[in-house]
Amino acid sequence: MRRGRAPLAPHSPMERNQAEAISPWVIAFTVMLATFMEVLDTSVANVALPHIAGNLSATIDESTWVLTSYLVSNAIVLPLAGWFSSLFGRKRFYMICVALFTVSSCLCGFAPSLTALILFRILQGVGGGAMQPISQAILVESFPKHKQGMAMAMYGIGVVFAPIIGPTLGGWITDNYSWRWIFLINIPVGAFSLLLTSVLIFDPPYLVRKSLGRGLRIDYLGLGLITIGLGFLEVFLDEGQRKDWFGSQLIIVSGLVALLALAAALVWEWYCPDPVVNLHLLRNRNFFLSTCTMFLLGFVLYGSTVLLPILLQTLMGYTAMLSGLVMSPGGFAVVVLMPLVGWLLSKVEARWLVVFGLSICALGLFQMARFNLMIDYRTAMLARAVQSAGMAFLFVPINTMAFAFLRKEQANSATGLINLARNIGGSSGIAMVTTMLARRAQFHQQALVSHLTPLDQTYRDMLNGATQMLVAKGASAADALHQAEGLVYAMLLRESNMKAFIDNFWLLGVTFLAMIPIMFLMKSTPPHKPV
Repeated sequence: MRRGRAPLAPHSPMERNQAEAISPWVIAFTVMLATFMEVLDTSVANVALPHIAGNLSATIDESTWVLTSYLVSNAIVLPLAGWFSSLFGRKRFYMICVALFTVSSCLCGFAPSLTALILFRILQGVGGGAMQPISQAILVESFPKHKQGMAMAMYGIGVVFAPIIGPTLGGWITDNYSWRWIFLINIPVGAFSLLLTSVLIFDPPYLVRKSLGRGLRIDYLGLGLITIGLGFLEVFLDEGQRKDWFGSQLIIVSGLVALLALAAALVWEWYCPDPVVNLHLLRNRNFFLSTCTMFLLGFVLYGSTVLLPILLQTLMGYTAMLSGLVMSPGGFAVVVLMPLVGWLLSKVEARWLVVFGLSICALGLFQMARFNLMIDYRTAMLARAVQSAGMAFLFVPINTMAFAFLRKEQANSATGLINLARNIGGSSGIAMVTTMLARRAQFHQQALVSHLTPLDQTYRDMLNGATQMLVAKGASAADALHQAEGLVYAMLLRESNMKAFIDNFWLLGVTFLAMIPIMFLMKSTPPHKPV
């Protein structure tokens, strides 16, 4: 072994025996615990923003930086997880991340001002960013090939289920206790995760640690370009709609800086002898296509998760809790079906499971595209459950195909890239659907307003009917006519917004169907059988 490099562990025969004696399912639970906690925090604070703003004397617009700051720091750290694992050792770095996430969660819970809360959320994002890829890397190398599907299923439950129940859990905690508890509940979970990790997780012997100056050099330029590029990209995506996109100087500058920095980072990291992000992994066809698919999966998953609660609360009059209950059965469908998908991977080629999942997800979204202003709870819940059932057939097989032709020592870098793709896809999806919602609502409003003229018989009938009803309730003829016009216009606004939601659901459904041809470009990955 060359000077300056040391295997990361277990070093002694006793440690190796301990590592081999530990069930991989116990390891899966250990890493899934922290991953679930981290992914949950990307969405759990959304519904608490009005409470946070009111309690900390800030505006709603200012409070959105509680979300943006977390996503920015989270995105920056994601692709760097493999490099930091080589520097500190994977187990040690993972425990540092869990500890930082737990401590910063405590600080968030006691933050005295919005500025302090945003600072602590940045620290929380730094700690949480590397937890996802490292957890996934540990799972990939802890299970034999024929059981990796079940391992990914365990991991997928945390990654897919957490953002689904996040808004519901956040709303319940905020309504019944305080917004501060959405952060404080992380403390016992984080402490338990640290305890389990210290006892149960060991670094594999093939993973090589590199010391600074003796096998590892800091790629300052690459690190700086990636940090700047991803940071400004998240600001661009998360603040774009609120700032009216290119009508805002902040968004224009953020977009240009992100574009230039990321373009430069791609070129530099490709040719750098010691890159912080190994882009050469994208030469592997399956990994490249799986990363693109994961981007689109994040796009639709997060986009649809944002859309449905907004529709239910703004147009149907649902409370935050009730809209969360519409989403919850879909989350439970994921939990139930994920293990089944893991088992099916030992029987069926992964690409066929993905094609099936994409078709089911598209069916659920096309059901949502048939919604109207008269839908009941059951209709909304079933459509979401169908879509979520399809999601269960996507995450695990896509990851299985991504890692099928990679070496185990490449897992640290690969998991960072594929998780980054999903997170950036999620931010892009949210930005797209919120922008399209506003723009399409304006489009449909203009189209419907053209019918509100005295020459339109339907309009005259509605106006006369509403006027007579108001007169019968005691209003004067003049007041009744004025109020009737307001009622008709309010109906027009609701209808135009409903049509905008339908356009979004159609777009997301078509996106799923458009992903199916990608599966036939993948190298075949036959089911893994026990050896």
